[in-house]
Amino acid sequence: MPPATRPRLGFLGVGWIGRNRLEAIARAGVADIVAVADAAPEAAIDAAAAVGADVADADGVLTDGGLDGVVIATPSALHAEQATTALRAGRAVFCQKPLGRTAAECAEVVDAARTADLLLGVDLSYRHLAAVAAIRDLLAADAIGDIYAADLVFHNAYGPDKPWFLDPARSGGGCVIDLGIHLVDLAMWLLAGTSGDWPKVEAVTSRLFADGRPLGPTPDVVEDYATARLDLATGAAVNLSCSWFLHAGREAVIGATLHGTRGSVELRNVSGSFYDFVAVHNTGTQQRTLVEPPDDWGGRAAVSWARRLANGDRFDPAATELVDVAHVLDAIYGR
Repeated sequence: MPPATRPRLGFLGVGWIGRNRLEAIARAGVADIVAVADAAPEAAIDAAAAVGADVADADGVLTDGGLDGVVIATPSALHAEQATTALRAGRAVFCQKPLGRTAAECAEVVDAARTADLLLGVDLSYRHLAAVAAIRDLLAADAIGDIYAADLVFHNAYGPDKPWFLDPARSGGGCVIDLGIHLVDLAMWLLAGTSGDWPKVEAVTSRLFADGRPLGPTPDVVEDYATARLDLATGAAVNLSCSWFLHAGREAVIGATLHGTRGSVELRNVSGSFYDFVAVHNTGTQQRTLVEPPDDWGGRAAVSWARRLANGDRFDPAATELVDVAHVLDAIYGR
């Protein structure tokens, strides 16, 4: 069914991720991309030409003209301020993660979206895997019983290639805020199930490292390895670990396993891939594959937001989940 309207979108930041989301929305045909801005003029010119948009400056995309929404893919330190500016100017927002470097920054953006009654989305893209959808369906059917533990990992053999990632003030942290945010969000979202009632986190313990050295409470470097445990009010334990530059013997190790009283369900990447995932239902020594590649999921979160905007969706109270995730990250960082 075609969307009710075609919203006019601006893009702020068209590096690799921003350009990928721009192309995904353009292919889906759910919106008109009319303005593009980037700190690198050549990137803005090339992306704008690809979709027939105008080249603009950042202020223009955020506050000027007749735009209905803005897609933000800039450095993390800019996200909260830019998203709040756009929302207060009457634009819906889709932002790269993290929405803010702290829970306080995230809460400010969510409050702005609520006040303006505008749709707010964040690119927590792993929610949109076909494998994750299959896992959620299995949990909704109560196929593995009561969940008492979850183990999630995201280890990257590489790491960021831009200096701002390594500056705690500009990035808000290292591998936890870059990769661990997906693990926290995915664990809580899956455990909430179709009811949408996120489990309460009663305690968080963590250890953070840089170059193999444990970090103290106020480090001047970002972590490249972290492990954390979340104790939930349900009695369940969630264990997380994530890293950059890990000697993993493959490009990436990404996975999530939920353990229940009658079985378990597992998400894992295939052969070290960042893109290919399988979902498996485990009972005793038996395995049943739920979903396997291929799955073209990269831009699915952005397209979903654009489609909702086209259909007239306004502020969604589920946006408060973004603040809940940020509170857990703050606890992992001890702040």
